[in-house]
Amino acid sequence: MSQPSIFTQHTIKRNRNLIKNKNILQSTFIPNQLPHREREINMIAEIVAPALEKDKPSNILVTGRPGTGKTAVLNFIGREIKKVDPNEENCCFVYINCEIVDAPTSMLYNMSNQVIKEHERKIPFTGWSFDKVYETLLSYMEESHKTYLVVLDEIDMALQKKGDDIFYYLTNMNETLSKSRVSVIGITNNTKFIEFLSTKIKSRLGEEKIIFTPYTPDQIKDILRERAAVAFEDGILEESVIPFCAAVAANDSGDARRALDLLRIAADIAERNGDSKVTEAHARSARDRIELDAVLEVIKTLPAQSKTVLMAIVKGSDHGSITLTTGEVFTSYKDLCGFLDLPVLTQRRVADLISELDMLGMIHARVKSFGRNGRTKEIELSISGEVVCVLSSDDLFKPLSGFKKKQMTLM
Repeated sequence: MSQPSIFTQHTIKRNRNLIKNKNILQSTFIPNQLPHREREINMIAEIVAPALEKDKPSNILVTGRPGTGKTAVLNFIGREIKKVDPNEENCCFVYINCEIVDAPTSMLYNMSNQVIKEHERKIPFTGWSFDKVYETLLSYMEESHKTYLVVLDEIDMALQKKGDDIFYYLTNMNETLSKSRVSVIGITNNTKFIEFLSTKIKSRLGEEKIIFTPYTPDQIKDILRERAAVAFEDGILEESVIPFCAAVAANDSGDARRALDLLRIAADIAERNGDSKVTEAHARSARDRIELDAVLEVIKTLPAQSKTVLMAIVKGSDHGSITLTTGEVFTSYKDLCGFLDLPVLTQRRVADLISELDMLGMIHARVKSFGRNGRTKEIELSISGEVVCVLSSDDLFKPLSGFKKKQMTLM
């Protein structure tokens, strides 16, 4: 007799679906109304409205902190344009996420996939040079006789990785086109993004700027209540859940996405526990889980030297030391480098790495003065045991299984 699937067991345990529609609690979901972004919607709609008459709107640069609704508003605008011009006879809305698609040729290919409708005229994914892709796309756009609104989300990512050449080509399309027009809408979290562009791009790309301010706690509550009213049945959410999620998100620079993530994960935890309601305790567990995931992601991306300094602090804490001095950490760090065959940095540079780990919240480092005898940093570990296990399992530290320090065992 075959064993039942583990998913059967989990389905039995999850005996109640508390969320009617999980998509509604996703940050990527675009509702019919975007509370507290009516001003920004109207400003952008007013600028891009000429595109529906085949005229060229100004280029726009949209800036603001993460989670302030920039992407949601632009996708909302794109959806509204589609309602007015469903067959794209006058205006074509193109959305590209530059965090995912950052290379110039890939961006043009992505754009062509959305623009070119005839299958036989599609541009192949590989084999064509940038110039050929650019010229083919430009030729098709000219034939179509319409206005193209090209939204480049996370536009600063493309600049960091590949420079600003692609922005030059996109903004320069209108120099070649006579029947069609192209307008570029850039979205970035970096308010100083425009300063990093070359002079020839600055004036073209940032014709009009719109700044999204962070949501207030009350505004985040409104957003959550509107989503929750559709996502949950009455009585499923404990009254304190939404204020708690809103307060946590407001402390994180008014990030509405964080609030939605908290609410969704809190409901998931309640479902997995087989509970009949989503409570503040579930929301607190969700907060801890999100914060843990964020710490783990930071650790994964740390350079090898920073990981080694952090491991030196972990090993010192493992052996009864509540606090360590910079000198003790440096001694342990040198031993680790010797065993891992890593170059040893200077003590001053290690002190800088300790400060960086402090800023990231991995450790707590405070300066202690000894008067005439100078001063040092007292260092304590701030990460949980689960995070330590992840660090220890990193490929960098696999050779440590048999390593012993002169006076204390490191593994």
